[in-house]
Amino acid sequence: MKTLFILSPLSQFEVTSLIGLNAPILGHLNLTLTNLGLYSLFVLFVVVGLHYLGNNESNLIPSKWSISFESSYASLSSMVREQIGAQSEIYLPFVYSLFFFILIGNLISNVPYSFAITASGVVSLGLSVTIFIGVTILALSIHGIKFFSFFIPAGTPLALVRAPYEDVCCLRSCPISLVYLTNLIDASCEFSRLFKLISY
Repeated sequence: MKTLFILSPLSQFEVTSLIGLNAPILGHLNLTLTNLGLYSLFVLFVVVGLHYLGNNESNLIPSKWSISFESSYASLSSMVREQIGAQSEIYLPFVYSLFFFILIGNLISNVPYSFAITASGVVSLGLSVTIFIGVTILALSIHGIKFFSFFIPAGTPLALVRAPYEDVCCLRSCPISLVYLTNLIDASCEFSRLFKLISY
């Protein structure tokens, strides 16, 4: 009798090596393609493919894909204008590409037994820490030391300013990514429990 091997729903969080290459170059060089890297490349190809499909080069009447991407671009553009300001629309391509990478990554991770890219702690913390460091360096280069005054309401006396807290309060991007990560893992644990109840 043939047995069917069913993976656990929690296996979508395990990073496993798919293809590896060990070479004695520069000491010990280990090049490995993991499921995280494979799914990241897959998400990249899906995002580029969808945008290629939605490209409306010479058609007079736009396709449904083109209309959907134009409306998502317009809504993201309005959000960037409201949050950052009209003069800072140079950051819109970064926000747009990050939005679609996370969106398609989340949609692909909803497929049963696929790998959840955005539920990986390395990806969540890596993106949030990298963006935090980039935004802080950019803000310090644009505004200088005046950047820290943005965390204090205007007109606050200097005696009431709690400097260590106010300087560190912009570190909230890391806890937000951890909350997102734990919510995804918790939802998958609930799915695992439900799956076990249904299988009996």
